[in-house]
Amino acid sequence: MRMAYIELDGVWKVFNRGQANEMAALRGVSLEVGEGECAVLMGPSGSGKTSLLSIIGCTSRPTEGRVFIAGKEVSKLPEKFLTLHRREHIGFIFQQLNLVGDLTALENVVLPLYPLGVAWDEMRGRGRELLERLGLEKRVDYRVRELSGGEQQRVAIARALINDPGIIIADEPTAHLDTALSREFLRIMGGFKDEGRTIVFATHDPLVEEQEYVDRVFEMRDGMIQK
Repeated sequence: MRMAYIELDGVWKVFNRGQANEMAALRGVSLEVGEGECAVLMGPSGSGKTSLLSIIGCTSRPTEGRVFIAGKEVSKLPEKFLTLHRREHIGFIFQQLNLVGDLTALENVVLPLYPLGVAWDEMRGRGRELLERLGLEKRVDYRVRELSGGEQQRVAIARALINDPGIIIADEPTAHLDTALSREFLRIMGGFKDEGRTIVFATHDPLVEEQEYVDRVFEMRDGMIQK
């Protein structure tokens, strides 16, 4: 395996700690993913996949354990610096896409750039370039609600890439797609993996696991990785 780009050591995530309804979503998880690798978190609902993704994606902190993302320990970073690290290194593709229907494809794609103070001309140029690359050059100014499901998925991919992240995280990305659209999505992701990006999927879809570019598969159950 290549040098670890994502590394978790003994990570626990406990909700409602010390209360009657305490629940451990992650139980001592340790894993490594090399730079430029594609890893898949497999497991049923409730196995801890989403909790693990949120920690890898720097949107949640572990209750215990250490987390290293892109060479930096992020477990105890102050919130401001954790947010900056996330914006610099990580792009997200959500299961529900989280697009704004009344905004255009381009406006959706450039949304992550606003907190960074990027000039509009630069935002527009970067967004158009990504949309054109994904075959949406004729849909740039269409409102998202006017696009097909497959087109909306590509808008979400472009938005995840607008900050040129080294890590792409996708949570159940094929859950609402038919087989043809799922294969197209996975083909696109394979192209980004070929560019050297690190990709982490959380899924229960066997089609994802079957992709030849997948390097590592982690089977999860009850908040643990199965050996």
